[in-house]
Amino acid sequence: MSEPAPIAPDDKDWTWVLDRVCPECGFDTSSVELSALPDMIRANADAWRAVLARGDVAVRPQPDVWSALEYACHVRDVCRVYDGRLVRMLAEDDPLYSNWDQDATALADRYHAQSPALVADELASAADALAARFATVHGAQWNRSGRRSDGARFTIATFARYFVHDPIHHLHDVARGFSAIEA
Repeated sequence: MSEPAPIAPDDKDWTWVLDRVCPECGFDTSSVELSALPDMIRANADAWRAVLARGDVAVRPQPDVWSALEYACHVRDVCRVYDGRLVRMLAEDDPLYSNWDQDATALADRYHAQSPALVADELASAADALAARFATVHGAQWNRSGRRSDGARFTIATFARYFVHDPIHHLHDVARGFSAIEA
């Protein structure tokens, strides 16, 4: 399998999704009931199984847009990274997270060449672990804080809402990309 063209890094600050509805996918993070978060995470992971079963899962809709397989690998890894960050927020006072370069990870881990069936299982497992961890958060713990290396600050509540937009948005990206291929 040939190496795909590099994707231009997404350097947008997506924290604005905490303040307004995403105009691309229509998701409103303020509508998230924190008690529903574990079920939302698991349902999203289940939806990726159908995407990863498609015959064209590794086809990029455009050379500079990730394939559904690459997006699914990213969502799997986002669940893993956020689980680690949530562990730190629960155990440490106001931890500072090291930067995670998602684009470098996609290249280094060869997202484009991974097994869709294995990715589906790994994504489900990572999502389940994160969902289970969010299910343990109660009361004042939702107000515990953490910081990204770029200076963005979160409570566990805003961190949860910010996180859940990502996999939902990427399902939207994949649906939009497939529409472009089929058109």
